[in-house]
Amino acid sequence: MSAAVRIAGKVHKWLALLMAIQILFWFASGLFFAVAPIERVRSEHMIAEQRPVPIPIGAAADGLQRVAAANAAPGERIELRTMLGRPVALVTAGEARPRLYDLASGRQLSPVPARLAVAIAEADHAGDARAAGVEPVTENSTEYRGALPAWRVRFDDGANRALYVAADTGTVTARRSTLWRAFDFLWSLHIMDFKNREDFNTPLLIISTALALVVILTGIVMFPSRLGYSAWKRRRAAARERAQ
Repeated sequence: MSAAVRIAGKVHKWLALLMAIQILFWFASGLFFAVAPIERVRSEHMIAEQRPVPIPIGAAADGLQRVAAANAAPGERIELRTMLGRPVALVTAGEARPRLYDLASGRQLSPVPARLAVAIAEADHAGDARAAGVEPVTENSTEYRGALPAWRVRFDDGANRALYVAADTGTVTARRSTLWRAFDFLWSLHIMDFKNREDFNTPLLIISTALALVVILTGIVMFPSRLGYSAWKRRRAAARERAQ
């Protein structure tokens, strides 16, 4: 056995022992990602179909007149849409928080109250399940990193599903379930960002990946010897010498 093979064997053995758990995490999480459909992870299959309701131009103009009459502050962008079947306007101005208005009355709806957030979540959620609870969300967490403040609306639908409704816009900004939480946990193990679960350029991941690469390369160096190729070459060389 050559010196290179002996050195590669020692490096391979100890690095493989050191990296065994993380390599297991990479393969197990990678298998989970390949098997679990991303649409189900994101609960997209549980989004209720809601047909868009056209807003007549005249009704939109009259509604904006009502909003203006209520002394609403100006905005840089106005988005017209329907919410629970009624026309609303979302007014955005710079870095200020968005404001949501009811076009039928001109009244400001945001921040939406818990009751309205529950109605929005139930309309978005497919099936007959009703909300089992609602709680305010004022800071980001591992489960939710979206617009704040928001409401977390829970459903007892067998998947521990929770819908997040942004208080300023009245839109569903995230859908979470047991499957999503498992996916997110395994993702944190996969990219080795255990806090924010977003950064796949962490020094820990870079170092671990480099060490895993060394394990693979040393394994390649050892492969001919472990396969018996080196011993076969020695036996063949010895046979040639005897033949001479």
